Order: sequence, then C-alpha cells, then structure tokens
Amino acid sequence: MIRRFVEDKIEKLFSLIEPLIPENKIIPNILTFTGLFINLIGAFFFYEGYMKAAGIVILFAGVFDILDGAVARARNLATEIGAFTDSVVDRYSDFVIFGGVLTYFIRKGDIKYSILLLFVISGAFLISYIRAKAEHIISRCDVGFMERPERIIILSLAAIFDMLKPAIWFLAIFTHLTALYRIYYTIKVYKRDNQS
Repeated sequence: MIRRFVEDKIEKLFSLIEPLIPENKIIPNILTFTGLFINLIGAFFFYEGYMKAAGIVILFAGVFDILDGAVARARNLATEIGAFTDSVVDRYSDFVIFGGVLTYFIRKGDIKYSILLLFVISGAFLISYIRAKAEHIISRCDVGFMERPERIIILSLAAIFDMLKPAIWFLAIFTHLTALYRIYYTIKVYKRDNQS
C-alpha cells in the first residue's frame, strides 16, 4: 500500500535527476545490499538499546529498499533475478531488524516481549511466504495493510518516539491478521477464477 505510493513518487524524482548521474554508476544490487548493511547497523543499535538512533537508521535504510527498484526500472535494469535478489535480501533485513529488537528484550530478561517479537517475526515472514505461494495459483496477492514498508515505518517511529512496546503488540496482531486475510483472499480469488 505505502510502497506503491512512495515508489511512484521516488521514481518521478529519480527520473528528474537520472540524466545527471553517470551511466552504470549506480547498480540496483549495490543499493539493495547497502540497505541491508545499514539495517545491520540499526539492529546493533536496537541490541544496545539506542532506540531513537535505531529508528532513524532503519528509516534511512528503507529509502534504499525503495530506490533500488526505482533505479532498476528507470535504467531498464529490472530482471527477474534482480527482483528475486531484492526479495531475499528484504527477508534478511526483516530478520536482522526484528532480531535486533528481540535480542534487546532477551538481554533485559523480558520474556513477554521476547515471545511477542517471535510472533512479529513469524507474521512478517508469513505475509511474504503466503504471497509467494499464492501467486502460483492467482495473478496477484499484495493485499493487506501490514506489508514491509508499513512494518518498518511503524517500528522506526515507535523507536524514535518511545512507543516500542505498544508497537510490538500492534505488529504482533496485525501481521497475522494480514497473513490470514491473504489466505482468505487467495482462496476467494482462486475459487472465483476456477468456477466451472
């Protein structure tokens, strides 16, 4: 939802500055892996308890997550293997970010929020997994509110404004509601498309 809106804006902005950038100096995969590296820094800040810094860092890393696709499309470098790489690295970034928060609560001995973080991580991975499996049998399954950009924005803002615990409850609930909705949506569309 947010990704589509933001990607359109970034692609328009990039199209304006693209002629000023030397040819082939920015490669989408470099942007993808740069985002992962920045997320590793953000995860370390979470682990150490520097929440505001962590929130700012992962928000900044999210720019690279969107920019890589915009650059690929603007320069006709978009490929299936590139999209595959981007998707896999996004999953690593998800695990790194939420793993950083998880280890922070483990260090504090906070069992309740450690378990809730496991729910968030499993929900985040299920959202992506269900889409991947669903799109083998229906054309698209990008429905639901809690996609990756939404999760990162909620987590980063919660860290910056000292609202991490309420955000974890919110993410633990709504990631799984999104996953369940994708299951429902897939079954509904599949049955509609295959009515005899």
